[in-house]
This record gives sequence, structure tokens and C-alpha cells, in this order.
Amino acid sequence: MSNLEVEPAELVCDEPLAGRGVEILEPRDVPLGGPRAMHVRRTLPQRARSLIGAWCFADSYGGDTGEETVGADDRRMDVPPHPHTGLQTVSWLYAGEIEHRDSVGSRELIHPGQVNLMTAGAGIQHSEESTPGSVRPHGVQLWTALPDAHRFTSPFFEHHVPAPIAVGDATLRVFVGTLHGATSAVTAFTPLLAAQFDLPAGGRVELTVDPAFEHGLLVDAGSPTLQGVAIPRHHLGYAPAGSAALTIAAGDEPLRALLIGGVPLGESIVMWWNFVGRSHDEIVAFRERWQADVIAGGDRAGTFGSIDGWADGTALPAPELPNVRLRPRDQP
Repeated sequence: MSNLEVEPAELVCDEPLAGRGVEILEPRDVPLGGPRAMHVRRTLPQRARSLIGAWCFADSYGGDTGEETVGADDRRMDVPPHPHTGLQTVSWLYAGEIEHRDSVGSRELIHPGQVNLMTAGAGIQHSEESTPGSVRPHGVQLWTALPDAHRFTSPFFEHHVPAPIAVGDATLRVFVGTLHGATSAVTAFTPLLAAQFDLPAGGRVELTVDPAFEHGLLVDAGSPTLQGVAIPRHHLGYAPAGSAALTIAAGDEPLRALLIGGVPLGESIVMWWNFVGRSHDEIVAFRERWQADVIAGGDRAGTFGSIDGWADGTALPAPELPNVRLRPRDQP
């Protein structure tokens, strides 16, 4: 799932401040679209912290109303074709079944415990929708910002099913990068990590990690501690680079969370709607190209290509740009 806000905020992102202890990032509720749209809990980006490694976006959805079968009146995932540039989308499910289609010809179902990773690079469009009869979707959508050297790479899609591994009391499913000897098959353009992390009630584990990485623990169920600091449900606990071990402990309930991490990107980015660039003018050009080639039907073979098989053939128009220039935060 992607950012379908009809009035997206200017998201200007820079390298996060170093040298702090564990920080708690509080989610904000974001409705995606109209009155019956899904709501998500967004923990990245926010003013307190824009990036964790190259991870620049984290939306969690579902999980509060059980896993009933999707019906006609339910808020299901129904995301029409929309564009991306300069990033990777990383989709991870806890429950449900979602069909992905994109303009490089990919068509893939994703189930819990599987990852769909789409590298947008120079430009791509994709759609996502819940399959009939599946339970309400419950999962996380993450984005990584591509480094400047690779952000115009040709787009491509990957699907991977990581094997679970046991580390002390914990069960890990590493779906990006490497942790405790488990390595994902998907492509990362900067040193990155993402893994589902499960602990039984009262469980505790110490993970050996790369001290060059900063990390985030995004809690889906339970109330754990990270380095001794309590992380409430649906919040994200941030641990700065410099530690060779992370200690995570579950409380009175089983813990389910995502552990993400990476070497700080070290680059300023401008993120607006579904585009990641480096300047206001780049974002304007991406938007104009999407509107002209796809929404106005100017060039089906253009930057964003086309998707076959979408039910009504209607792509999502880009919102209007704000009345001020988009700029990286570290520029005056």
C-alpha cells in the first residue's frame, strides 16, 4: 500500500541526529482517500525523525478489529494504479491476501510471512487490492530512499519467502538484509535490515547487530522494552548507531514487531506524495510526467508505463502541489 493522501504534506527529510538514547516515535492516524478509505498508523517520517538508515516511510494498518472476512461494507485495500520514483516499496503482511500488479509486468499475490519488494528507480506504477474472501489486510508498508547513485535505475520487482530462524527466545524472519546468519534474497542499495520479530510473553533476547546501523522497533502486538526502554503498542522505538547488541524483552503479552535498520543514508531527500527526489523541480517534473503520460493518456510507454488487468482502468491523479517550494530541510 502506498501514500494515497489527497493533501499530502511536504515531507522534507535529512540525516537524523546522532548521539541520543532510545527515542519513542508516536504514530499518527492518516486516512488514505475518501470517507471509506483505510486508515494507517504512520511512524515515519515525522519531524522528530525522518530516516532510519535509508528507511523513509512506515505505515501500519489493520490488526484492531480481528481478522474477519472482507465484505462489501469493509474497508479493504483497493489501491488504484499510482506512481513511484526514487524509492523501493517493501510490503509485509501479518494477515490477509493482496494482489500486486505493476508496469514491468509483475502480478503477485502476497501472503503473511512473504515480502513484495518493488524498486521504482526511474519510475513505475503499481496497484494493490485485497483478494475476494481474504481476511482484512493487516501489515506494514515500508519505503527505502534510493541513494543518489542508484535512484534512476530501471524498475524491477522481487518476491521472497524468508525462512524463520530461532535466536534464543525469539523467532526472526529476515526479509531485507542479514541478521544472525539469515540473509534475504531481495536487493538493497544501501546496507539495510528488516525482520519480523516474535517473542513469547516474558521472553527476552540479545541480538548481535552491526554497530554502524541505527535501528527501529515497530511494535504490532505487545508492549516490549528496547535497551530497557518501554515501547508502547503501535509506536516505534529508535536506537542510534553505535551499539553492537540490542536487548529486546516482551512484557506480559507475546510480542510481534518489525526490526528495521541501516547505515545512515547521509543524503538529504525531498519526498512528496509517492515521489522521492532531491529538489522541488524534480518533484514537479515527476508529477507533470505522471499527469501527462498516464492521467491524460499521452504516452502509455512513457516513464511510468502501464498496467494490464486493473478492473476499471482508472489511475490515481496526483494531488495539487503546495503553494511553496519543496526543499530539503538542511537548505536555508
